[in-house]
Amino acid sequence: MIEIEHLIKVYRRGKIEVIAIRDVSLKIEDGEMVMLVGPSGSGKTTFLHLLGGIDRPTAGKIVVNGENISLFNDKELTDYRRNRVGVVFQFFNLVPTLNALENVMLPMQFSGKVENKKERAKELLKLVGMEHREKHYPDEMSGGEQQRVAIAVALALDPPIILADEPTGELDTETGLSIIKLFKKLNDEGKTVIIATHDLRLLDYATRVLKIEDGKIYESQ
Repeated sequence: MIEIEHLIKVYRRGKIEVIAIRDVSLKIEDGEMVMLVGPSGSGKTTFLHLLGGIDRPTAGKIVVNGENISLFNDKELTDYRRNRVGVVFQFFNLVPTLNALENVMLPMQFSGKVENKKERAKELLKLVGMEHREKHYPDEMSGGEQQRVAIAVALALDPPIILADEPTGELDTETGLSIIKLFKKLNDEGKTVIIATHDLRLLDYATRVLKIEDGKIYESQ
């Protein structure tokens, strides 16, 4: 379970303060598939970065399975990002000089906890329908193919939580729906999935929809 209490994130740009997340409190149960909807600039990415341990809150706390990650030191946060949460970025974040198989193996190399890394990477590429592209580099793949590989990378260490930031934002309709069905499959297998999107076509796949406006998050009616 993820428990968020009075979460605030403020960015300072010189003398100007920008409040990205405004006193948010909510709970997300294990196994939910949550869609976070809102316009660009509403705070979706910031919220995901806080949940993913990529950024730290200004105030409030984020408790994941009983542990307040807001109090983690840098080493603990690195371990959290590596083993307990998988993040799928809008622009894929694949290493351009590595092929698909090598990109998926990369998190395992840093972890040192996975045996048979190559076999595990091959299994994940098959899971996302990319086994035929394992030797291809990012610039040799379409946007949808890169997104599938990025999902495999996020799954490399089998994290219980998957966060995705606008995963269909750069994709055509058909490819986008295939990607969201893949997330739904992962959710059906027990992953907690939280997706930030402004694509309202995806809402039918959610178990819950949250709405964000100016950094405030509401239950969608």
